[in-house]
Amino acid sequence: MCHDGIGPRAVLRSVAFLTAGMLTVPALAGCGSEDPAGKPLAGADVADADRSDIADGGTLRWAVDTVPDTLNTFQADADTTTARIAEAVLPSMYRTDGRGRAVRNPDYLASAEVVDTEPKQVVVYKLAQQAVWSDGREIGAADFAAQWRALSGKDTAYWTARNAGYDRIEKVERGKNDLEVKVTFSRPYADWKSLFSPLYPKEVMGSPDSFNDGARKRLKVTAGPFTVDTVDTEEDEVVLARNPRWWGSPAKLQKIVLRAVPHDKRVSALSDGTIDLAEIDPEAAGRITAAALPQDGNEPLMGPEADRSAADALRSWAVANGSDEDAADEEISARKKLRKKAEKYARQQKALGGFEVRRSLEPAYTQLALNGAEGPLSDERVRRAVARALDREEIAKAVLKPLGLPAEPVGSHLALSGQAAYADSSGALGTPDAKEARALLSDAGWVPGGPVKEEKKDAKKDEGEEAAGSEADTEDEGASGDSEGSGDGEGGGGDDGTYIVGEDDGKAPQDSGTGTGRLKKGGAPAGAYAPQGTAAPARADTAPVAKDGKALVLRFVLPSGPGSKTLQTVAGRIATMLERIGIRTDISKVDNDSYFKDHIASGDFDLALYSWPATAFPATDARPVYSKPVPAADGSLNVEQNWTRVGTDQVDQLFDQAVATLDDSERRDLIRKADSRIWAAAGSIPLYQRPQLVAARETLANAGAFGFATPVYEDMGFLKKSAQGPQGSPGAKDDASASAD
Repeated sequence: MCHDGIGPRAVLRSVAFLTAGMLTVPALAGCGSEDPAGKPLAGADVADADRSDIADGGTLRWAVDTVPDTLNTFQADADTTTARIAEAVLPSMYRTDGRGRAVRNPDYLASAEVVDTEPKQVVVYKLAQQAVWSDGREIGAADFAAQWRALSGKDTAYWTARNAGYDRIEKVERGKNDLEVKVTFSRPYADWKSLFSPLYPKEVMGSPDSFNDGARKRLKVTAGPFTVDTVDTEEDEVVLARNPRWWGSPAKLQKIVLRAVPHDKRVSALSDGTIDLAEIDPEAAGRITAAALPQDGNEPLMGPEADRSAADALRSWAVANGSDEDAADEEISARKKLRKKAEKYARQQKALGGFEVRRSLEPAYTQLALNGAEGPLSDERVRRAVARALDREEIAKAVLKPLGLPAEPVGSHLALSGQAAYADSSGALGTPDAKEARALLSDAGWVPGGPVKEEKKDAKKDEGEEAAGSEADTEDEGASGDSEGSGDGEGGGGDDGTYIVGEDDGKAPQDSGTGTGRLKKGGAPAGAYAPQGTAAPARADTAPVAKDGKALVLRFVLPSGPGSKTLQTVAGRIATMLERIGIRTDISKVDNDSYFKDHIASGDFDLALYSWPATAFPATDARPVYSKPVPAADGSLNVEQNWTRVGTDQVDQLFDQAVATLDDSERRDLIRKADSRIWAAAGSIPLYQRPQLVAARETLANAGAFGFATPVYEDMGFLKKSAQGPQGSPGAKDDASASAD
């Protein structure tokens, strides 16, 4: 997973100082009360069209982050592109609807139900009669059984990345006929609908060799509207071709080409006509939106010359025509380069007129992670103080409002608005309150104006590290209209939801030169003394806090490469909010590639920003993220995916109960209770649901910003000319990828 890139379920998810009696847990909805799940904050934006209006044929060129290393979603190096391919070419018994909930996929499954719970849970799947693999063989019990054996965890020769749920199955067998599959569980499993999606053929799952190596670069047998034609690492693309044996609604497109294009190259690829669909950052979205507007000469100046004032232009002309020949030559060369850039920009803008931006919110959220393993944040009171200092609504508005998207802070770690398990449980932590935050710090021994021991520092700071005050200023200066390329991987590759830069309305308060390490003994700044009883200065409540002679400074680790601008801007706002309660931050920028591996996963941070997906199965998928770390046999700490290292026995117990509770209502209550305890522990603070911005050719239908919903690949395609209307894209009509009638 990358620093802010996430994917579907194929991508993996992992002693309190306050007593349980002191935790504020909001009341859960009872019978007859309004459903706290609410509605999705934003729906899909895919240019819905009837299949009859879509041309038959054509090739959709879709930008992705990578050509995957494996086509097996159950291996550790599977990524979001692996999952996307699986959606198009493999069976899924259940898919996700527009509310982020699991629904039966009728192309594969006629029905599925729990037929027994005593003495053991039994689920009977009745398969669609026409469902066959691309080699003509019926999909059946043998495929289900092979996948169970491969993923059960009993045979370590299979290099599996996850076996949740499959390890609870006792046996898989044929039912009353070839279309029935009977699955018996050794232990109750509420999230049984998460299993066998995707379903691989027995040819892949049947042996360790075929599982480990056979499905990495090719899938000989598939069963979706498309098949895998080629995986070309030299051309950086995967070609999916229409499946002639597909029994459902025939795919409209002849081919889908998944082409690896870095986010900072996607505007060029769109304008060059080499891709038709791409997730983009806000700057690119702004360019595409502007390109679609009528050009009357009064629109704001954009592009390479946008920042040049009349005085700059006059000065340039003067130098270029001045008596200093060397300076003139240099200025003339610079003017030519600028002119070429402007001409290229203008050409791109003209080509981008054939695209539009489709907007929604991803099924993922960005959070502030607090490392509770050691240091000040190992004290729950300090973590809660940090959390209560944050104005999450302000942060959400800064990121989402400029994009025209709903700007509401996320209220749950385990689900998003509209999903069945969602409820705003943030009340377990408390509302933003600087006074209460300072009281928590004081209770933990961190007091304003406490004596601070001078620490010797190297004259040259480590590269990439900056003090929070200057960092906040830097981010604020660049916070209008800048953007990021992604990498989710939610991060991004795939950091798609956080390439947002909101407008900032203030800079971080400054220390007027005192800094975090310049308080002399006794707590007063150098040269400042006052008689006992003198009223405190107006900003005494924001004075740095200290304990045992040491100021409270938290190391805030952030990625520095493409896809990080929004995270840095959000971090600047957080630093400002923390400074108001006396906490200073030291922002350390690190390389994107090492962000998770060398810092987040290894615990080398105090504060960090990254994203998690919200799935339809939180009892299964979220448990590794919030379970209590336990000592391993070798003396290390097994944290699974709980990189904050904060967990409680009670949260683990609630997850265990939820995953074994078959009653939907009871299970939702257990999940919401677990979320309340996670809020109270303050190991991670959800901030905002990630935006999803997708550039799409205007004539492309049923594709774009999907939101919660699983894409329907067979319905994607280019509109017939008769259905395009007067605003049809000239670029699409002339392009070979857009099929004519």
